Amino acid sequence: MIELEGVPELIDPVMVAAFEGWNDAGDAASTAVAHLDREWKGEVFAALDAEDYYDFQVNRPTVWMDAGVRKITWPTTRLSVVRVGGEKPRDLVLVRGIEPSMRWRSFCNELLGFAHELGVELVVILGALLGDTPHTRPVPISGTTSDPDLARRMDLEETKYEGPTGIVGVLQEACTHAGVPAVSLWAAVPHYVSQPPNPKATLALLNRLEDLIDVRIPLGELPEDARAWQVGVDQLAAEDSEVAEYVQTLEEARDTAELPEASGEAIAREFERYLRRRDGGSQPGGHATESGDGASYLRDNPTGRSRPSKPTRPSTDPDREPGTETGSDGEDSSEE
Repeated sequence: MIELEGVPELIDPVMVAAFEGWNDAGDAASTAVAHLDREWKGEVFAALDAEDYYDFQVNRPTVWMDAGVRKITWPTTRLSVVRVGGEKPRDLVLVRGIEPSMRWRSFCNELLGFAHELGVELVVILGALLGDTPHTRPVPISGTTSDPDLARRMDLEETKYEGPTGIVGVLQEACTHAGVPAVSLWAAVPHYVSQPPNPKATLALLNRLEDLIDVRIPLGELPEDARAWQVGVDQLAAEDSEVAEYVQTLEEARDTAELPEASGEAIAREFERYLRRRDGGSQPGGHATESGDGASYLRDNPTGRSRPSKPTRPSTDPDREPGTETGSDGEDSSEE
C-alpha cells in the first residue's frame, strides 16, 4: 500500500519520467526532467528502495561529507511534484532515476501505484537515441504510443517496434496494460557526437513536451547553451574533412526528406510556440547544463579522441531503441 502523506491533491497531474542509461543518449532525456525539477523547484516526496532494483557493482553508491560526517547516496529513482502556474494551473509528477538492473516488472508496478494514488491522467516518458541526423538541423522528435485512440487524438505514431527494449519501452507497455494513457517522446542524437551533455536535444524534448501537455516551460539559458553546443561541434567537425563531408551528406538527406513538410504543419506549430512565448514574456530560470564555450560540451570519449569520429551508422528507424546500431554488413550490433 502506497501512502502519500504530505502530498496535496493534484490538479490534472501528468507524470513525466526519464531514466539514465541505455534510453538516454547524450543525457538529453534525464537532463530535461532535471531542468523541469530545478526550474519549478520540485519537492521530492518518494524514492524507490535501491536494494530492490539496482546492482551496486554496476551503479555504485557515492560517499560524501556533510559537516564532517560521511554519508552515502544510493543510486535510485526519485519522485517529485511541481505545480505549473498560469491561467490553467496543473501539476507534474517528475520521475528521475537510473534504468534498473533487475525486477523491471516490479519497478514499473511501483511507479504505476504512485500514478494511481496521485490520479495521474497521462504518463510521458522521455528518451533519446543515436541516429543518422546532422547536428546542424533541428533535432528530430518522435512521439509514440501503443494506444491507437491516443495516437489519433494527440497526433502521435502508433509504435510498431519489435526488438530489444529498455525501461522506457517496458514502462510504456506496463501503462498500456494498466489502462493508463502513456506516450514516449524520443530525441535523435547525432551518433558522431554522442558524448553528453547535448543541450540541443534536451531543448527539443522540452519544446515537444510543451506542445503535448499544453504548458509553458521556462527554458532559462538552455537555448543559449544549445547554440554554443552547435558552434562547438561545427568547429570540431570543420577540423576533420571526412567528418565534414559526412555531415554534409546527412544534411542533404535530411533536407530532401523533409522538403514536403517545410510549408505545412511544422511551420504552423513553430509559429504558435513563438506567439505563446512572445505573449507570455520571459521568465527567470536557471541553467539546464553547465555554461561555457561550445567546446566544453564535447567531452573526450573513452578512446581519448577529442573530435567527432565516424562510427558505424545506426538505424534511422525512429522506433528502434537506442544502443542498437546497424553495421556495414546490415546486421544489428548492440552496444554494451
